[in-house]
Amino acid sequence: MGKVITRRDFIKGSTFAVLGAALRFPAEKTEKSRVILIRHPEAVDENSRFNGEVIHHMLDEAVMTLLGEDDPVKAFQKLIKPGEIVGIKSNVWSYLPTPPELEKAIERRVIDCGVKKEDISVDDRGVRRNPVFKRATSLINVRPLRTHYLSGVSGCLKNYVMFAKSQPAYHPNSCSNLGALFKLPQVKGKTRLNVLCALTPQYHGRGPHHFSRRYVWRYRGLIVGQDPVAVDATGLRLLMAKRTEQFGRARAVPPVPRHIEMADLKHGIGTSDWSRIDLIKLGWEEDILI
Repeated sequence: MGKVITRRDFIKGSTFAVLGAALRFPAEKTEKSRVILIRHPEAVDENSRFNGEVIHHMLDEAVMTLLGEDDPVKAFQKLIKPGEIVGIKSNVWSYLPTPPELEKAIERRVIDCGVKKEDISVDDRGVRRNPVFKRATSLINVRPLRTHYLSGVSGCLKNYVMFAKSQPAYHPNSCSNLGALFKLPQVKGKTRLNVLCALTPQYHGRGPHHFSRRYVWRYRGLIVGQDPVAVDATGLRLLMAKRTEQFGRARAVPPVPRHIEMADLKHGIGTSDWSRIDLIKLGWEEDILI
């Protein structure tokens, strides 16, 4: 079992070339998007049961590192202010939902920021009708990482599709327009944190609702950032590494994950260029893959 590295011992990940040809950006655009990858060997046991205490600690460490604080409440207070109304956009896909332990850890910290419990809601498919989400001043975006037969990857960008009046309207061209979801009135400018759950990600699937334990592994990680594009780009790289390990390099890329790059180049909501993503890795290093 690998050593658990503290926040102060974090290892800065090297930058990587973007998929395909290098993207072109103005020379003066130098600011990087920070993404935290944190893992812990005890986050998930051998029977795939989640350890809520460890997961809460992982979330705290990730957000503290992300925001440069040494206290978890102070870190979250940089995201959420007292008296706000907060929607936690989760995911309830029956085979691989957001773990309740992770939802509860986020809700606990939002309450610690001075938000009333009645002004917090955790929801997925009902967000358009949910009274808290209708009034929300801030959103936290959390969901598991997995492949998807249309978009290639289901991550934080795709998690907001439930805010759309028509979900099929976002399906053409491998769901390439998912970045537009972040410009919807109910969403625009409200997302404070993106948490891509890589505790037990799925690296392969054959159809819209395909699930097999064969393609799920106990990675025991969280990918955390304020930039949803950079978070999803990190998740994609992890899935590619696992697929390369299992299937070989020729099958590394899931079916056409166009939407991550398009969210950057077309919609301008984040960074997909690996040379401008500052990946910080914390904790357990065994089989980290990226």
